[in-house]
Parts: sequence; structure tokens; C-alpha cells
Amino acid sequence: MRSACLSFPLAIALAFFTALAQAQAYPAKSIRMIVGFPPGGTTDVIGRLVAAKLGERLGQQVVVENRPGASGMIGADAVAKAAPDGYTLLMSSSTHATYMSLYSRVPFDPVRDFEPVSFVGTTPYVMVVHPSLPVHSIADLVRYAKARPGQLNYAASTPGTAQHLAWELFKRSTGTDLTYVPYKGTGALMPDLLSGRLHAAIDNVAVMTQHVRNGALRGIAVTSPRRSPVLPELPTVAESGVPGFQAIGWFGVFAPTGTPEPVIRTLSEKIASVLKQPEMLERMVELGAEAASGGQDDLRKLLANEMAVWGRVIRDAGVKIDQ
Repeated sequence: MRSACLSFPLAIALAFFTALAQAQAYPAKSIRMIVGFPPGGTTDVIGRLVAAKLGERLGQQVVVENRPGASGMIGADAVAKAAPDGYTLLMSSSTHATYMSLYSRVPFDPVRDFEPVSFVGTTPYVMVVHPSLPVHSIADLVRYAKARPGQLNYAASTPGTAQHLAWELFKRSTGTDLTYVPYKGTGALMPDLLSGRLHAAIDNVAVMTQHVRNGALRGIAVTSPRRSPVLPELPTVAESGVPGFQAIGWFGVFAPTGTPEPVIRTLSEKIASVLKQPEMLERMVELGAEAASGGQDDLRKLLANEMAVWGRVIRDAGVKIDQ
């Protein structure tokens, strides 16, 4: 019995020093950064930007591996089941916060199976309307929609995307009745939106800014908590009379739960330094994104808040996607 009591703290100490030794040698080989989306999308491009700069700082290559499918779940599941040694990371989008509410079968727990590493950035969205509508502000849109319940339509990508859920939150926050028209992506909806067959949309500022600037669409507000430097003249939805409204895309790096804390800390610190580089900040703006200055705790809090907000919206709207 006495031997067992002595061996337990010894085992704990041994495990601690082993983890410490591994962390001090980290990284000893290349690192995989899994992206659960196809090449060329915003998550992939940001992942590659971070991976290249992170590799320079770590002295080891960080290789991006695309595992597309199921709105990012296939890639996330691969990371959840990977060895927790710091050599497999996930570059995730904001879909990480909606899996449990949207899907009836999720092979991992977005909180329990992942350790936040770094909050990378956000993508503000802009709400636009076709210029044929006599709508120049959020107040105008609410009045116009309430006078015509169900007659105004809005475009968004497939059900459950951030753009779709932003509209569902807007409808519930303003008491308006708008009709959702789903498309397979932003590229598919743009012809109908620009022609006026669709009345309104919410999408990335990088996608919509050129159309707002040339007058093809009218921007009325951004959905982020602060005004966007890309369209600084537009107010936020919140300051336009819908208090607390926020709908953003976001990106974060996660590791499998159990990854040694010294390794997590090293990664977090290196990524934070990457995000402060002027060329990184400029490239993010070109993508319609804003680099985040937060670390592990900020990403953990963001995920918890997003899961609560969008979980409620998804339940209220009755949105469900079966795999």
C-alpha cells in the first residue's frame, strides 16, 4: 500500500517532466495544419498564410492539409482523433460553433475534444439591398419589410451558414418576416442579386464592396460589432437600432485535447507574433478579414458565446441538417 502511494506522485512527476522535455524539444519535425474546406476558400487562404509564417518562427515546416466535407466536420474529426502532441492542428472557421446544433450526428465534441490555441481573425459581413428598393438604412428595411410581410426575399448560401443564420437572427431581433432563398454559394446568388430578382443579402465585405462602390448594390450596415475599415461609412446593425446584434465569420487554431500546455503556449505566442506583421495585416484586409489580437482564452470565450447564440437561433428557426 505504501509502495502504491509513493508510486503515484512519482508517476505524476515523471509525466510532468516528460511533457516538459517534449515541449522544450518542440517542434522536432514538420507540423500538419488541417483545413476542413477546399483549397482557395477564405479559411484555406488564411490557414496557408498563418502556416507559412508560423513555420518560419518555429524552424519547421507547417504543411496545410485540406480535408473538405460536411462543412468542415471531416477535417475537425481528423484533428480530434489525432495524437495530442502538437504536430496536428486545426484551422477552423466559425462553423465550429454550430455543429452540435445543426447536425444530428457529430463524431466529436467541439469543446471537450479540442484545446484552443489562437484566435486568428474575423470576417465582417455587410448587409446590402438592391438599389430598386427605397431602403437606405436598417430602420428603412424594418419599416418596409413590416409593411410587406413575406414579400421581401434575402439571399444566402446553404442552410446553416453564417450568412443564413445572420438573417435568422435579424428577423428575430426586429420582428420582420423575410423569405429565405438558398443558393449553393455566393457566386451562384450574385447574378440574381445584381439583377434585382433578389432583394437583399449579407456577405463578406471583400465580396460586396466593389458592388457597393459602383452602385450596383446599396450597403446599409455591417454586421460586426465595430465598423469595418473597408466600408467605414456604413454603421453597424447594432448602432442602427438593433442593440447587441453581431454576426461575424471567425477563424481559430485548435489542437487535440491533451496537447501539453507548454506546446500550446509556444504555438499561441508564435501565432500572435505572426498576426502582428504588417504584411499579414494587409493580406487579411484584402481577404475581407481583420486579424485578431486575442489568444487562447479569447478563442475559448468566443466559442462558448457563439455556441450559445447560434444554438438558440438554430433551435428557434428549426434549422437541421442530416448527414
